[in-house]
Amino acid sequence: MLDVRRLQVLRAVVTSGTVTAAAAHLGYTPSAVSQQVAALEKQAGTKLLERVGRGVRPTPAGLLLTEHAALISSAVAQAESALADLRAGRIGTLSVRYFATAGSTLVAPALARLRAEHPGVRVDLELADPEDPLQEMVRGRADLAVVVRARGRAGDGFRLVHLLDDPYMAVLPLGHPLAGREVIDLHELAGEQWVGSEPPGPCLEPVIDSCAAAGFSPDFVIRSEDYATAQGFVAAGLGVGLMPRLGLRGRHPGVVVRPVRNPEPVRVISAVARETALDQPALRGLLSALRDAASTEPPTGAAPH
Repeated sequence: MLDVRRLQVLRAVVTSGTVTAAAAHLGYTPSAVSQQVAALEKQAGTKLLERVGRGVRPTPAGLLLTEHAALISSAVAQAESALADLRAGRIGTLSVRYFATAGSTLVAPALARLRAEHPGVRVDLELADPEDPLQEMVRGRADLAVVVRARGRAGDGFRLVHLLDDPYMAVLPLGHPLAGREVIDLHELAGEQWVGSEPPGPCLEPVIDSCAAAGFSPDFVIRSEDYATAQGFVAAGLGVGLMPRLGLRGRHPGVVVRPVRNPEPVRVISAVARETALDQPALRGLLSALRDAASTEPPTGAAPH
């Protein structure tokens, strides 16, 4: 393989016309320049320069390599410029994964701010199930994911940033005997038929665990993995449910929503970022925007209106 540095020495000799002038430009001695050219000629297997008076001129092979050396120099300059833009957050691509209820409340405003602060950065955004985004991170397919996960370590190579504690609220049909309460003790729902709104996984676990702590297991007679549909089932009188506050932004007119206690089920929403991507200003900016979006959410226990 031809030595790139030697190609640039050849280019300096050809453009300046003499070995001495090239040496002065490069900060080498004339002897060192001659040695570099001789070594390149050995690699190329042909003469690259010929003497003309006190100077030199390129052979056809020398001219060919000089032209390619110019292209290489230009490509390196472009790479350096692009790297500077990437490190400054002016260009690049961020792969982001999220789950549905975090989309409109957290991800959307955060991406709007990212676009304003880093307009040249492209975002590869993809919806995933609450349990799936972390797997996308592990497989190297995402730089950042918004996940439902308990506080703690996310594993080697990942940074876990707590965003929000999202409490579950009791969702009751209008006219339910408990609808007039300001707060409902969880054990009071023990004898009810339940409408499930979560698939098995990290969003259902707080419900099951909290009910177990209150001394019962919920009797799911209907299951739906969509909060709007689940509210419709509740409104029809088919059961009660526990749904996270973020999932109740669009409330059905036929239900009553009340906070619960003793205990209050809570799912923890976090952002997980690859450690190697945290040197990107755009990723750090997105994390900051997600934290700010989470901080604008109502305090824990506040019922949606």
